[in-house]
Amino acid sequence: MKRLSRTIEWSVLSEQELKDNDLMLVNEAKKATDGSWSPYSGFRVGAALLLEDGTVVTGSNQENAAYPSGLCAERTALFAAGHSHPDKAVTALAIAARNDKGYTPQPITPCGACRQVLAETESRGGRPIRYILYGTQGTMIIEGGTDAIQPFCFGAESMK
Repeated sequence: MKRLSRTIEWSVLSEQELKDNDLMLVNEAKKATDGSWSPYSGFRVGAALLLEDGTVVTGSNQENAAYPSGLCAERTALFAAGHSHPDKAVTALAIAARNDKGYTPQPITPCGACRQVLAETESRGGRPIRYILYGTQGTMIIEGGTDAIQPFCFGAESMK
């Protein structure tokens, strides 16, 4: 038997410790929560993507009474970027979430479906995505791309 393991590293920073570009992206994600349509959960999520040319594309979660018909903030931003900027790689993604009490103390992470789309987006762009996950008690920075948040994901290579 062969036993393997892997380690995932991340940083947690205060808002004051964030680099200017990271803080700008977090603020764009926070602003994007205003566009959320979340009358059922009251959980507003915003995502902001930074493209390789400096363009920022945002998205927010969109709920529907038939729950599977809604869409997460990350995928609304990713699909908008894929449509409007198909030849630009995504270099970073910031996510912020809030409810009626304010922004979440702990960062939220992308769901499994979003992680799968992120993996495909990263593969398409040919470079790793940097994750900036906002929480009022600290912002997680995850380097190393989607593989760091979703090891063993299904991708185009899986079908060869």
